Amino acid sequence: MRSSPHGIKSEAFAPTAMGRHGAVVANHPLAAMAGMEVLIDGGNAADAALAIGFALGAAEPQGSGIGGDGIVMMHMQKAATLEVVNGTGAAPQAATAERYREGIPLTGILSVSVPGIVDALLQTHGRHGTLSVARCVEPAIALCEEGVPVSHYQARIAPDYEFLHSFPASAAIFAPEGRPLRAGEVRRNPDLAGTYRLIAEGGRDAFYEGEIARRLVRFSDQQGGLLTLEDLRRHRSRWQDPISTTYRGRSVYESPPNTNGHVLLQQLNLIEAFDMASLGHNTAEAIHVCVEAKRLAFADREAYLADPEFVDVPVAGLLSKDYAAHRARLIDPERAATHVEEGDAWAFQEAPPDGTKRFHRPGGGVGGGSDTTHFCVVDRWGNAVSELQSIQNLFGSQIVADGTGILLNNRMTYWHLDAGHINRLHGGQRVRHTMNPVMVFAAPADAGGRLELICGTPGADTQVQTNMQVVSAVFDHGLNVGEAMAAPRWTHHQGRMSSTFPHGERNALEIEDRLGGEVAAELGRLGHAVEVLGAWGATGSAGAIQLDGASGALMAAADPRRDGQALVW
Repeated sequence: MRSSPHGIKSEAFAPTAMGRHGAVVANHPLAAMAGMEVLIDGGNAADAALAIGFALGAAEPQGSGIGGDGIVMMHMQKAATLEVVNGTGAAPQAATAERYREGIPLTGILSVSVPGIVDALLQTHGRHGTLSVARCVEPAIALCEEGVPVSHYQARIAPDYEFLHSFPASAAIFAPEGRPLRAGEVRRNPDLAGTYRLIAEGGRDAFYEGEIARRLVRFSDQQGGLLTLEDLRRHRSRWQDPISTTYRGRSVYESPPNTNGHVLLQQLNLIEAFDMASLGHNTAEAIHVCVEAKRLAFADREAYLADPEFVDVPVAGLLSKDYAAHRARLIDPERAATHVEEGDAWAFQEAPPDGTKRFHRPGGGVGGGSDTTHFCVVDRWGNAVSELQSIQNLFGSQIVADGTGILLNNRMTYWHLDAGHINRLHGGQRVRHTMNPVMVFAAPADAGGRLELICGTPGADTQVQTNMQVVSAVFDHGLNVGEAMAAPRWTHHQGRMSSTFPHGERNALEIEDRLGGEVAAELGRLGHAVEVLGAWGATGSAGAIQLDGASGALMAAADPRRDGQALVW
């Protein structure tokens, strides 16, 4: 182990924060503080999630906001329940593959799908929260009005997003003096404060049917967009049961389709066939096995995953341990695969495909920088939230709806246009998502199993890869969460399986140079197209909370690569 100030088993550059009454990890310090204020004020994890979710729109607008969508995973400790609130919005009903035949734009109004996160946050809070909505959004309103100093990271990336500074309503926030704000300058968004007040007073209907909805549709019409009042009115978040597998005897929970939570669970099922502890942490041999597992799981995602209300996804087959054993035999410890195809997941589940929906039958293979935010909370009663929010690419569509302060998403770019693709654009349907909140329990949650780990990260297709690295680091190699956040990271790019349009052809294995030249050389010998990044150059901004089984202590850590902050009480 290299010398680092806080490492025990691996290097760590900040101490793992420890407390007993509450923990919050978010991708901006002021958003984390908003959640912690609510916890200290007597609120629970659902209250804190609402506070953080709204605060991020002011503090970390490049990653999320109420103009986007998200997934909430909520654990209520006393009731031993675990629920997923799916707040992903649909494509406008007028959107068709033919309408976008020239391509899906990365910016502007035609890149915008129905924002879904407001309903998810309010539904979660309505079922489980204890404080008023108005109390929970107070910190976010203050951030909008008083302003947030621009971080060095935000100042570094913002100049690359030209439309953010040339579109008038966006420039009023991000370039009020005609240039991108510099680090330390204060960014204000008074219109967003007004929008938050309307939501606090009028709830969901204010956003999806009332004044905010009318402003969004009027703006869309002026810009030549497709959003209608009916698109907004018909949006409802889905309450779903999580999906799960076991890993080394623990129960790992994920969000179900239309998210690719099953991909992480498949990856864990595949690497469970190998003695990861003996292979060592971040050795070439261990990384090779994980990358090969990722290849196989992504091939299945490409073939099977889409909106489950319209496409039958063989989740039981994909998560079958027998299926994993069958697929794991394809992993050659001595050589990287040059081509992988989807497996026949239908053969490993009892239920046949639903003939009333679209579905994929295997046969012939699969042909052919995003951002988000993750936060997690544990309160004094042991309730917990793991949440992903996103506006898709950094700064989303880069356009702010006049008079609302809402930076809109560019989620339409996750659709495919190929006639035969399972995720082909259909108006009124939900695109598949990369967001995947994670919770790990010592035993099944509904049987009272003890929560051991919450983790997640932004980063589009890198999310399930980073989460696999974190879970393996903690449970195969004994790293604490601070060490797992700081550990050198890798990311694999698999041609034609990128989520964002136009779904490019890149094939590469990116590794941070802290892994060392010997690891890079060995991965190259195994057949990987290795690209070496800087010491902290990997994608993502992971966060995690770990619970000590003996003392109940909460241990929290944020990724040092971005602006994240871990707070404990």
